[in-house]
Amino acid sequence: MSSGYCIKSILSVLAVVSATSAFAQEKIKIAIVGPLSGQAANYGKDNERGAQLAIEDLNASQFKIGGKAVKFELISEDDQADPKQGTAVAQKLVDSGVNGVVGHNNSGTTIPAARIYSEAGLPHITPAASNPKLTQLGYKTTFRTIAHDGMIGSALAVFAATKLKLQKVALIDDRTAYGQGLADEFEKTFKSLGGEIVAREFTNDKASDFSPILTTIKGKKAQAVFFGGLDGQAGSMLRQMAQLGMGQLPFMGGDGVCTGDLPKLGAQAVGKNVICGDGGEALMDMKGGPGFAKRYKAAYGAEVVVYAPYAYDNVMILANAMRAAGSAEPAKYLAYVGKTKHEGITGHIEFDGTGQRKNAAVTLSTYPQGIKTTLVTMK
Repeated sequence: MSSGYCIKSILSVLAVVSATSAFAQEKIKIAIVGPLSGQAANYGKDNERGAQLAIEDLNASQFKIGGKAVKFELISEDDQADPKQGTAVAQKLVDSGVNGVVGHNNSGTTIPAARIYSEAGLPHITPAASNPKLTQLGYKTTFRTIAHDGMIGSALAVFAATKLKLQKVALIDDRTAYGQGLADEFEKTFKSLGGEIVAREFTNDKASDFSPILTTIKGKKAQAVFFGGLDGQAGSMLRQMAQLGMGQLPFMGGDGVCTGDLPKLGAQAVGKNVICGDGGEALMDMKGGPGFAKRYKAAYGAEVVVYAPYAYDNVMILANAMRAAGSAEPAKYLAYVGKTKHEGITGHIEFDGTGQRKNAAVTLSTYPQGIKTTLVTMK
């Protein structure tokens, strides 16, 4: 074999390698964080599925950043709805160099994780954490696309006092940052309207027997029960209320209760007695809601739990900010997240100076015949 032939062969190989490198796609890693195990896993998996649909759409669109084709990858992390695990996961994501974060789901995990993201300059958008404190911390990296508990708790209290004409309500919360914060907001507004809190009880987010608490409340002659917590416990609580002869009482709660899964969890105890509030519009009232619901069902064989469309929009917001900046580097595209003007599944999205979504809706719903049905939407 001649040396000239060898040189030509080497040059040919180098040309192929060079061409392949020129067309190689940069990989952009977006993390989705939430409880993928434990009692709150239905929320985490719902958000993960919404984010995955967005990743698929981005990759199908031949998305470009800085004129170069990119490929998005979803990195899923389980924080188990536990604050310690939440901060561990946040540090892991920072250390691994992900480009952005969607999450967390629970306020109790999102608030401590937000500090870690802030110190690293890593943008994160929560589709679900609703404690007002989150966007009051002053972190420039923190954003939220739903209404916060001050809005949800207040709306429920106003409805209880003015529409249901309730005067005496008992409160139960699960002692998490979410549940306690939501109950606090309800209590503050309800009292300002002349209402009385006849009992303020608490449990924990792992409990399943609520009979002693409910028996105490029954003795206080409460006209309704408000629960700050999640749907798994709400379902058990509703069944136990029915067993204690309290099934006729209105049962109120926030977005943690207000899910499509609640009728399965509470069975016959779930009906018009349940009045709950979401930090956004009802899925079928969203501009892109019906189409998203159909696609989600086709992809996963399940109904949307609650915040999957927000997780979808959050991924899109991060990607669009990267495109606007011409870079997926957090330090370069962060400012563009705050400038977002996005028409998403959940409607028009802009953020105020704290990272809170402007004009976020609150929807109150009930469950006639076990089907989640909108009562009223407020903005």
